[in-house]
Amino acid sequence: MITFAYPHLLYLLLLIPAALGLFIWTRISRLRKLRRFGNPETLAPLMPEVSRYMPWVKLVFSLLIIGVLVVILARPRATGGLDEDSADTETTRGIEVMVCLDVSNSMLASSTDDEAGISRLQRAKFILEKLIDKMHNDKVGLIVFAGDAYTQLPITSDYISAKMFINNISTDMVPTQGTAIGAAIDMAMNSFTPDDKMGKAIIVITDGENFEDNAVEEAGRAANAGIQVDVIGLGSGRGVRIPIGRNNYMINPSTGEEVLTKLDDATASEIAKAGKGIFINGAASSAVNDIDKKMDELEQGEFSRKTFSPQSEQFPVFAWIALLLLVTDTIVVTRKISWLKKYRFFSKEEEGGNK
Repeated sequence: MITFAYPHLLYLLLLIPAALGLFIWTRISRLRKLRRFGNPETLAPLMPEVSRYMPWVKLVFSLLIIGVLVVILARPRATGGLDEDSADTETTRGIEVMVCLDVSNSMLASSTDDEAGISRLQRAKFILEKLIDKMHNDKVGLIVFAGDAYTQLPITSDYISAKMFINNISTDMVPTQGTAIGAAIDMAMNSFTPDDKMGKAIIVITDGENFEDNAVEEAGRAANAGIQVDVIGLGSGRGVRIPIGRNNYMINPSTGEEVLTKLDDATASEIAKAGKGIFINGAASSAVNDIDKKMDELEQGEFSRKTFSPQSEQFPVFAWIALLLLVTDTIVVTRKISWLKKYRFFSKEEEGGNK
């Protein structure tokens, strides 16, 4: 039996009928243009190398390539059947952690006083990867936010996928600018499983500027629901410019001056206090260890999870199929193939089965 790690990506298979429809439309449009010059049957001898069938053969290969690539993205895995040991269900103990990551433009600024230093976003990614490395039996999810909040990764114990999503995060993911921490916390609260016996925590990673909602109130509501809210602040108290492109910096359109951004640690600390968590400066070398110790204080609950052996991953098989199709597609041409012209496949009148 084949299952998929990301079944929602299979909706991309709708590209196949869309591509087919586009191809048919172009063929009809081509035929209409030919008819302006005369009868297509009369014009055919003037185009001896044009094949009637090879474009369709080329299309079949292209659609197969799209289908296989979509399956690869969905990450197929084998369970059951002949491979009974490929997936095992085990009971373990752990906690659930939802990470709310700020992706506003200010996160492009340096995380230190030095404007040439590592950006706040890159520093956040580094902290998250190190934190996930310390997880063993816990579940983790990811929400990105700026002016709005979006779930990037639902709660999961698949750490490989979590790291993959973290690496792909950018400030372009949320078009609306701002820092809607309250909305992110509210979304995170609704992302946990219903298990009341399992410890839950929300980790907010932000530079804490330009709050647009009542984040402190939302953190208090989370604490009342038994969910701990911790905040990791990025940046320094000294204002730094926000880079946009090469050697350019963000300008305030109303004043014409360069925008300076700095860490609002006072408000960030207030959010953590309301959420019965801790505030940690992301620049500290002990940031990851401090947040990990705070997570250890949470009550661990039991949950079942399915683990997959490396042999159960099926995407390498589909990757080889995609490679074979790509190579074949580059060989196939849309014109007539000379050595097939002597064969008659469809009629006595037509020479060559590849017309």
